[in-house]
Amino acid sequence: MMRTRPLKVALLGCGVVGSEVARIMTTHADDLAARIGAPVELAGVAVRRPSKVREGIDPALITTDATALVKRGDIDVVIEVIGGIEPARTLITTAFEHGAGVVSANKALLAEDGSALHAAAERNGRDLYYEAAVAGAIPLVRPLRESLAGDKVNRVLGIVNGTTNFILDRMDTSGAGYSEALDEATALGYAEADPTADVEGFDAAAKAAILAGIAFHTRVKIGEVHREGITEVTAADIASARRMGCTVKLLAICERAADGRSVTARVHPAMIPLSHPLASVREAYNAVFVESEAAGQLMFYGPGAGGAPTASAVLGDLVAVCRNIIGETTGPGESAYTRLPVSPMGDVVTRYHISLDVADKPGVLAQVATVFAEQGVSIDTVRQKGRQDGSGEASLVVVTHRAPDAALSGTVESLRKLDTVRGVASIMRVEGE
Repeated sequence: MMRTRPLKVALLGCGVVGSEVARIMTTHADDLAARIGAPVELAGVAVRRPSKVREGIDPALITTDATALVKRGDIDVVIEVIGGIEPARTLITTAFEHGAGVVSANKALLAEDGSALHAAAERNGRDLYYEAAVAGAIPLVRPLRESLAGDKVNRVLGIVNGTTNFILDRMDTSGAGYSEALDEATALGYAEADPTADVEGFDAAAKAAILAGIAFHTRVKIGEVHREGITEVTAADIASARRMGCTVKLLAICERAADGRSVTARVHPAMIPLSHPLASVREAYNAVFVESEAAGQLMFYGPGAGGAPTASAVLGDLVAVCRNIIGETTGPGESAYTRLPVSPMGDVVTRYHISLDVADKPGVLAQVATVFAEQGVSIDTVRQKGRQDGSGEASLVVVTHRAPDAALSGTVESLRKLDTVRGVASIMRVEGE
């Protein structure tokens, strides 16, 4: 039997995502009520600019006092889509204290202070759901938290930022340089006016911290995630990858150590073989590859951003939280029982693609190979090509076998000191093999 008293929802933020959440709540009200077992009612919308016209939203619901809205006492669920650390953190904890469950899309806050938010939710017997914080419409958080709860996840490898994937895809398919591809992404609305969070990897790093914490049942903060962006990726890097049968992607990689005693979380551009499933992820799409002991290899794919896709994830969480309220229960909270340390990037074992500008004369290759040997790094392939411009220089490309990242970094520093090495044109990791 359906409950007649509606569940009241407060919406914090009414931008691209928030407005879509409000629209879907209105247009699909009957379906949502049937799925939940009770009607849901939008009881208030907190915004910064109340004078802005918001189609489909009753102006009487608009308020600039978000604190008063979450303190009302009759609010069952608070949806937070304002982003940032404050006032979002205070508003969420206040919502818990006043009896509301919370649905959030705030990856930055969850990556920075997720454990404190989970603790506040548990103290007050309330839910904290955040599917929309990681990969837009792609169901990923809930499968990791629930569907794979009986399995052991060893690796999560993915493309979790649509802006950077669009830029790298354009560089690969059209031959555009980084700046040209960024301009196109901006014109199409994939990149913000200030794209720093995306192109420097901050957005992906926050998502990696959340995914690592859930996958490995430990606490990982964004400051523990190694981060590199795509601003230094050149057309030459893309061309080198193509010659190797690879493409370049910005990857979020979370791994459990082979001995099970630590984890790593990192975000950086990498070359991956065209045969890998992630290589075919185009445009602004996201995809995440999960490797677990029992289930094996799983891939989650779909739009990772945008108003409607992200709102879809938010509404899915809203349904779950509302069902829990009716059933007088709560969903899964934080699982951090393993307490595994996060290893530094220097301990990570990777392969490298290193492109050098060297003097075009006998003995150079031997000198370079000696440096690699001294650092304990094994060479997989070498390609050298002289230039026809009369400069007396050549291009030397070395691809290594897997070795600790610290050893590879030491190798690069030693190479820079050689008189015969004119410069390091590019350095990129190779993954997915």
